[in-house]
Amino acid sequence: MAESPEEVAVLVQRVVKDIRNAFQRNPHMKELILSGTLNPLKDLHLGKLALTKFPKSPETWIHRRWVLQQLIQENSLPSLVTKGNLGAAPVERIHRLVQEEMNVCSEAAGRYPSNYNAWSHRIWVLQHLGKLTLKVLLDELSSTKYWVSMHVSDHSGFHYRQFLLKSLIGRTVTDNNVLVQNQMVNEQNPSLQKEEESAGAEAACAEEQSVDLPCCLEEELELCTELIDTYPGHETLWCHRRRVFYLQHHLSNKIPLLSHMAQAMDVDGLNESSSKQGYTQETKRLKRAPMQDSLGPEMEYRFIDKVLSTCRDADQARFATAYRKWLVTFLGQ
Repeated sequence: MAESPEEVAVLVQRVVKDIRNAFQRNPHMKELILSGTLNPLKDLHLGKLALTKFPKSPETWIHRRWVLQQLIQENSLPSLVTKGNLGAAPVERIHRLVQEEMNVCSEAAGRYPSNYNAWSHRIWVLQHLGKLTLKVLLDELSSTKYWVSMHVSDHSGFHYRQFLLKSLIGRTVTDNNVLVQNQMVNEQNPSLQKEEESAGAEAACAEEQSVDLPCCLEEELELCTELIDTYPGHETLWCHRRRVFYLQHHLSNKIPLLSHMAQAMDVDGLNESSSKQGYTQETKRLKRAPMQDSLGPEMEYRFIDKVLSTCRDADQARFATAYRKWLVTFLGQ
């Protein structure tokens, strides 16, 4: 006699729960992978199945990262080639792993609101598998745009986009510094640099320099404007706007890029007494930064005035007022 759909669903849920419990309690899972008894790719597939029912399970995400570390080790990838599990080219295999992990994270984030475990795993994948390359960062910035537009109250997705933008800035600045240092070395010791190596380095740096960072930040502000107008009264959108403006201000005025931006972007700067001193010191330092272009702040003030003059949502007005207060404090005007 065939089982009913309800009975099948219950059975599947039990199986998935058993898989999740295996990641939590079974100390031999790693031993099975290290001994070659369990294929790490199949283990990742089991983990993906467990995350469909338990998308926030920290044990599952931690174990997943351990498995991925085994896959990217030098001794692991050649063994996978012989088994034909991941294709022929190492670069292509890594690319497939990254894409699969991005899909797993997206699905888990959609199943559980503010799933920071999933987004943190996504960042880890970018850092360790994607190596924060220009292409990966830009692809992620593009692919997550629709997701955050459909989850305007989920700060975790916007926090991820802030990470992407900040990484793009850091990557470009780092590569520019390397280019300058290489040019200085070549000028002092031209015989030390081969012509072919120089051409390759310049090509790589040129690729990184092709990113129009001001344009990326401007597009992110435009996205904020569109979402704030379309979905009034969501504080997450206003918080994201502050961080994007901060990055824009950093880029145009060469102010320090803080590792913990939240400290310099607190709503009023006075919410936590423990961070008040750090905020005050940083604000004073930022106030000394010259305003090379006032167009950005003026546009922000105009946007706030427009919102306050047209909105009928009390929360929207409150968030706009708080944002203007933050701008005044941040810019020292």
